[in-house]
Amino acid sequence: MNLIIDSGNTKVKMAVFHKSQIQCLKSCAKNDIEALFSELKAIYKTFDKAIVSSVSAFEFKTWSALASIPEILFLTHKTPLPFVNCYQTPSTLGVDRMALASAAIMLYPKSNVLVIDAGTCITYDFVNANQEYVGGGISPGLNVRYKSLHELTAKLPLLKPEIPVSLIGNTTESSIHSGVVYGIINEIDGIIETYKEKNEDLTVILTGGDAKFLSKQLKNSIFANSNFLLEGLNYILEFNTKYD
Repeated sequence: MNLIIDSGNTKVKMAVFHKSQIQCLKSCAKNDIEALFSELKAIYKTFDKAIVSSVSAFEFKTWSALASIPEILFLTHKTPLPFVNCYQTPSTLGVDRMALASAAIMLYPKSNVLVIDAGTCITYDFVNANQEYVGGGISPGLNVRYKSLHELTAKLPLLKPEIPVSLIGNTTESSIHSGVVYGIINEIDGIIETYKEKNEDLTVILTGGDAKFLSKQLKNSIFANSNFLLEGLNYILEFNTKYD
């Protein structure tokens, strides 16, 4: 059994894989990592190996809790990856984006793939048919846009994401929903169209916490996969086991 730990900007996900199949997925707040690990260990007793992917510093006490696992891989820019990394500053490439590119290589080999991760940020990552990671883009996510309107202005309220009733808002609240949601939808659709103009047979993957909210609003054909990043992390772990 493989234990996959994805520590993001707002929460931590832990997934258990048997070979390439996910067996269990749970999430928690960052200060509950040890409790969640103990819960999974009580169920599965032992893990053969684990990978830790964190966009922020990983607490040493968590490492101590994981010490019973024979092999632990902490994902960094120095970790061998199953693709050619053409990013000009590989040391600054986020571990989440490394995992998304790896999943694209694993699930869509020899294909042009655009992976859109709609989370705290919206990231765009492109892998070409030569299995080269070329790069992409980073944009503010759904909740970041709502929050910034509230915090960087004097009077705009903080709203929860909501599908607009109409393109034209006739109240402050409906105007915010229209501006934020249609702004993101048109951004994503526009970027997809631009990639399609330059790359034949483009496969588009939408993942991340806001993927379900956004997917039905998009004009372009996409594949929604909420576990895409976790599958990429498991693939990196398996790749490094074979690599060693």
